[in-house]
Amino acid sequence: QVQLVESGGGLVQAGGSLRLSCVASGRIFSVNTMGWYRQAPGNQRELVAIITNSGMSNYASSVEGRFTISRDNAKNTVYLQMNSLKPEDTAVYYCNADIRASARWTSRFEAYWGQGTQVTVSS
Repeated sequence: QVQLVESGGGLVQAGGSLRLSCVASGRIFSVNTMGWYRQAPGNQRELVAIITNSGMSNYASSVEGRFTISRDNAKNTVYLQMNSLKPEDTAVYYCNADIRASARWTSRFEAYWGQGTQVTVSS
């Protein structure tokens, strides 16, 4: 069973910074795209940032220029550096990863999700 565990969430004042981490563990042959999503109360879950295994990334317009996604392929870990935080960034942040569990020819990439970590930005 593949597990994704996030860490680094917390409470921060507007203008502050946080760094989120997500580690994938378990039966893993390879990891493709990894990303961060967030969901605020009453809102839909939205994409924050994604990064491919080659390092190409995309960001939501609302966070571009403030957030940076990165990864360490050897550690199966993805990070989200969040700077200049705003109250509207307050949400539960979820890690996502497309993972292939084995080298078998029938094995395919499947999407996995972390449990979420709370980020609260006060004004």
